[in-house]
Amino acid sequence: MSTDPRRGAASRPSRPGPAGRRFGYAVAVIVNVALLVLVNVWPTWREVPFLTEAMLEVLGLVNLGLIVGAIANLVDLVFDRRWIRTAGDLVGSVIAVITLWRFWEVFPFDFPDTGFDWALLVRILLVVAIIGTVIGVVVQAVILVRVVLGRPARGEPGEPTS
Repeated sequence: MSTDPRRGAASRPSRPGPAGRRFGYAVAVIVNVALLVLVNVWPTWREVPFLTEAMLEVLGLVNLGLIVGAIANLVDLVFDRRWIRTAGDLVGSVIAVITLWRFWEVFPFDFPDTGFDWALLVRILLVVAIIGTVIGVVVQAVILVRVVLGRPARGEPGEPTS
């Protein structure tokens, strides 16, 4: 935290400027597209030794999440509005919860017997990820409502909602 001489108190660091945010959106689009290629084209998910054919039951959701992420970041790159960004984050988080839940149900993993229970560890990580992502959905929903109503989060500068 830095001290703001106008306030005489500690203030939060400012958000990155528009150019920095847009650079981040562009990088996110590139990463999502690269992951789509790696998972589906080359070398594909089949090259991962601990994934089973049951991965096909989850693959559509994984692809959906990557595509929605790429589209949301493309939209952010063009418009760079807080409410659009928050809505995109919310949609992406909802898809992530559904995908994680489906991973739990299908469990497309097969780990070699090494004396360590990798399956249990992955199940624990899935539960932690589901809980954390559900919390993220709630937070994003609250932020979206606040932004749409013109009430930015504490310590955040206001931004037009158009």
